[in-house]
Amino acid sequence: MIRHTTGGKNWVRRWAAACLLVALAAFPAMAKQKVAVGYIGPLTGGVSANGLGGRNSAELAVKLRNEDPSAKYEYDFVALDDECKPNIGVQVATKLAADRKIAGAVAHYCSAVALSAVEIYHRFNLPVIVWGAVHPDITYGHDFKEITRVNGTMINQNETAAKFMRSRGYKTFAIIHDTTDYGKSHKEYFNKFITENGGKVLGVFGVTADQQDFNAELTKIKSLAPDVIYFGGLTPLGVRIRSQMEKLGIPAQFEGTSGIKSDAFIEGLGKELAEGSLSFIEGMPLEKLPRGAFFSAAYDNHGYTQPPEAYGPFAFAAMSLLLDNIEKLGPTRAKLIPAIRATKDADSIVGPISFDDHGQNTVAAISKYVVQDGKWVLWEDSEYASGKRSLKKPQ
Repeated sequence: MIRHTTGGKNWVRRWAAACLLVALAAFPAMAKQKVAVGYIGPLTGGVSANGLGGRNSAELAVKLRNEDPSAKYEYDFVALDDECKPNIGVQVATKLAADRKIAGAVAHYCSAVALSAVEIYHRFNLPVIVWGAVHPDITYGHDFKEITRVNGTMINQNETAAKFMRSRGYKTFAIIHDTTDYGKSHKEYFNKFITENGGKVLGVFGVTADQQDFNAELTKIKSLAPDVIYFGGLTPLGVRIRSQMEKLGIPAQFEGTSGIKSDAFIEGLGKELAEGSLSFIEGMPLEKLPRGAFFSAAYDNHGYTQPPEAYGPFAFAAMSLLLDNIEKLGPTRAKLIPAIRATKDADSIVGPISFDDHGQNTVAAISKYVVQDGKWVLWEDSEYASGKRSLKKPQ
């Protein structure tokens, strides 16, 4: 005969409770909702160094957020290659914007691509923060609430460049620009500001973005004997032009825009030939940025082999701003668009971010750089500024 006792029942209950506790302890915590965010930049082609640096930097912001236990969401990072070509850019922008799983994106280093894509983002109501492209019309050429930009524009670059070059005693200039909207606009703004500051433009030469031989243009420029050759375009073209200047014995100072501010420019030319080249770009060196040391350490610790390049910190800041808003409001595009546009004094590694009524960051500090001993060096910290070294003398 089996006897049932109260003690036996209690033992069964205790055993069941213990099993339940073990099961609950082993059961994983409820998974966070996944949210997809996008990135677009030139991952292949002549300016891929900038696109890869931007991609790594934006991805780093996502990785750091996923490592934060207090984050509400788990983020998937989707990176697409626009090749710095408008037709490709339109395709990948459409692909990204049409994917309703994408809550928002940071996009574009190349201005020609960004100009072609902004209407697509508007049509699909995708909030996009531009991280590198500098053409003014990307923000000021429309009233699309979906588009904001954390970096400055070529207007700021060229105004600073013109004042600086005149302060160094340069009077005469030849302008070479690529014939994209990017290059043509650089030409227009530099021509305007250098003339307003008392300089004289001796000649203007438009060249195609894939042009290889500049003998005709440079021979004409040599006969004009300008103090400075100003180049409005990107690194691959800048390397070819500067190299062919040397072969033709043109003694003019070489000046570029943000488009040549890349380690690839120095690598393409070599240390000696790149020496003394000038570039003007938004922001400050990493070591001088707010939390620049934090960004550098995190970038290295996550194993990235390509450098972040000049606009990497802007890509990181753009993605961080997007993620901050998703954390507050959720991954709904309609809520994110006005919230991002309303950004005022947001803290970031590139300094405070505040958008004006067209979504343009109003903080537009421009830095002057010179190549010294195979590195881009902030002008104020260089031996050129101290007088130990000299730029090309006016002719």
